[in-house]
Amino acid sequence: MSARAEQESRAAGPAGRDGAGGTAAGRDRVRRPGFGRLVWAEWTKLRSVPAWLVGLAVAALLTAAIGLLICGASVCSRQDAHGREVACTATIGPDGRNVTDRFYFVHRPMTGDGSLTVRLTALDATQPWAKAGIMVKNGVRPGAGYAAVLVTPGHGARLQYDFEHDVAGPPGAVSPGRPRWLRLTRAGDRVTGAVSPDGHHWTTVGTARLAGLPRTAQVGMFAATPLDLGRTDSMTQSTVHPEPTVATATFDRVRATGGAAGASWTGTRIGDSGPLRTAAGGYHDTGGTLRVRGSGDIAPAVSSIASITPIERTLLGTFAGLVAIAVVASSSIGAEYRRGTIRLTLLASPRRGRVLAAKAVVVGGVVFVVSLATSLAAVALGTRLLRANGNVVAAVPAATEARVVVGTAALLAVAAVLALAVAAIVRHAVGAIVAVLAGLVLPYLLAAVLPVLPAPAAEWLLRVSPAAGFAVQQTMLAYPQVDTSYTPFDGYYPLAPWLGFAVLCGWTVVALTAAALLLRRRDA
Repeated sequence: MSARAEQESRAAGPAGRDGAGGTAAGRDRVRRPGFGRLVWAEWTKLRSVPAWLVGLAVAALLTAAIGLLICGASVCSRQDAHGREVACTATIGPDGRNVTDRFYFVHRPMTGDGSLTVRLTALDATQPWAKAGIMVKNGVRPGAGYAAVLVTPGHGARLQYDFEHDVAGPPGAVSPGRPRWLRLTRAGDRVTGAVSPDGHHWTTVGTARLAGLPRTAQVGMFAATPLDLGRTDSMTQSTVHPEPTVATATFDRVRATGGAAGASWTGTRIGDSGPLRTAAGGYHDTGGTLRVRGSGDIAPAVSSIASITPIERTLLGTFAGLVAIAVVASSSIGAEYRRGTIRLTLLASPRRGRVLAAKAVVVGGVVFVVSLATSLAAVALGTRLLRANGNVVAAVPAATEARVVVGTAALLAVAAVLALAVAAIVRHAVGAIVAVLAGLVLPYLLAAVLPVLPAPAAEWLLRVSPAAGFAVQQTMLAYPQVDTSYTPFDGYYPLAPWLGFAVLCGWTVVALTAAALLLRRRDA
């Protein structure tokens, strides 16, 4: 206790009041530094230890350098329909995301409002999500907006529009003995899809609003079928050898009204590009019966089967940076236990929970600032390297890219606080480092980087362990209408980005609470 504080204590007297009306709480304010001073003291400790500053620099270097090395070594090329090597390309949908838009389209102009009605009598396809039906499309450019009412072999009738939207209709497949009537009706920018078993009793599947649909659009029949995923890896459940397939659809009883009537049919193979050579499509008109043969898909693009690279690839060095950060965070309190200076720290501020909170604020805040700058640089430079090597970087909204950058910084900051709390519990930096690596880095490596765990086990691990926090980096979305492997090894986490981050925060809160209780009861 300082001389000034001792004089004030004597002046207060036995009743706890001094001549000026002070109280015991006033004496506490003199003896105990405020939280701001504790934070400043911890920041002074951190910046005064060169080894910790070097550790933060190493963490930043590892996070950025590993990602940039991987991006620099990644080169993308594919074979076209003629077997020639060409650069990877991507198709962008109406909402700015990557899409798959490859199919065969038998179409004609539709000016203004009108409708098209057909009967689908057969669909010869092996894939459950193969599709055939009628469509209104904003031209024949790949990625243009559309609305389609269709039938699939395994998922019944559907209304699908603008790639991401899928509305279920009546179940059941189509066959010569069980045909399906389809109708699309346009009114301005709204397109309504309906189905019927007999051409008389109709069921409306849904209505789509196509923003920017011009007065003259294209309307007609189509067929498409996605890749056959073929053999899958027994451990990761990822696709090994996907192959193109072909669907053949038979239409008759074609009736058009309003702006859909009049012109002759034209056959177009839309989007003849992709990661694999697609089978040729075509159509044949025999007295009003049209047989349409097509290959490809009309759906959102997913990274497991498309030649696109998600931006989180630029941050693959995060786990290595996390190791260095765990060392710094654990040492910031572990060194005090090793040298015995923790007693002086707690003597200067008896409210031990505040001491731990101050350390957490400093460590977490410093790591967040350093990691934010590092993540921003890694994403910016990494995407430039990927594009320079012919890679197609997945198109994502600006808000999603910002979430990846800020989320990565928050991931590393919370992981640093977790390491600090564990070090306070075990009172040893090395033990804390091992514990954090075992609970955070190792599950991530086993589940998402190295194909050594079955997909169910990997997903479970990324639900319950602190490594769930890595989900904050995910940008690719999973879609029920796209049948592919959505495993951690393919970049798809079992939890939503912020929900996975919340799991990491939950572990950190538990560790901090336990550390605070032990500081009060055990350490003196």
